[in-house]
Amino acid sequence: MDRKKRRAILQKGVETMERLDLEPAVVRDIPRMELTGNRRFYMDGHKGVLCYSTESIDIGGGSVIVRLRGSGMQIVAMTDDELRITGKIDGMELME
Repeated sequence: MDRKKRRAILQKGVETMERLDLEPAVVRDIPRMELTGNRRFYMDGHKGVLCYSTESIDIGGGSVIVRLRGSGMQIVAMTDDELRITGKIDGMELME
């Protein structure tokens, strides 16, 4: 499946989720993320850590890659589904 089709399908899923007021965990391939201030990040439904340093962390999120940028970041907990990161988080980027 090409990127354009994939993006259109994902967008339709997000629109449907919003219209039906569904939790992201109910919709396949859409991870749930929480950023508390600029110090804590939580992700449910991750697909693994792709790249890790104290300044940058790339996380697989199904159809997107989540990139966190900051300083002193560390993974404090990780299971098959959940990921918790602490440190000073300066930015978050979603990449296809």
